[in-house]
Amino acid sequence: MVQRLCLRRRMSYSTLSNKRRISKTPGGKLVYLYQKKAAKIPRCGDTGVKLQGIKPARPTALKNMPKRHKRVSRAYGGNLCAAAVRERIIRAFLIEEQKIVVKVLKAQQAAEKAASAATSGGKKKKKTAKK
Repeated sequence: MVQRLCLRRRMSYSTLSNKRRISKTPGGKLVYLYQKKAAKIPRCGDTGVKLQGIKPARPTALKNMPKRHKRVSRAYGGNLCAAAVRERIIRAFLIEEQKIVVKVLKAQQAAEKAASAATSGGKKKKKTAKK
């Protein structure tokens, strides 16, 4: 005797959202159990590394999850890995240092110009236009 499978939902197409497996109930019936989509671990936006300390979950499950499962207590926690954050901090620091060096060099050049102008006695040479 052949038992017929009970399609619980109307959709019969084999799509990603309609995965099912066969299960036998205590009454002896064969029914479909619908599988949920597999959740992925979030990845770092810069490096693409899997983020540690974050639970893999589907978006609807993430909505109901507590904040401590969705992020790490660090700047950009839950979006970037620790190495990427460290790299951003170092890059920002070096850019600021570079700005300071440029400012110091400009001040030195201005001081040298002022010193050379004072030693020459304030005389200015006339520029002759070449034709």
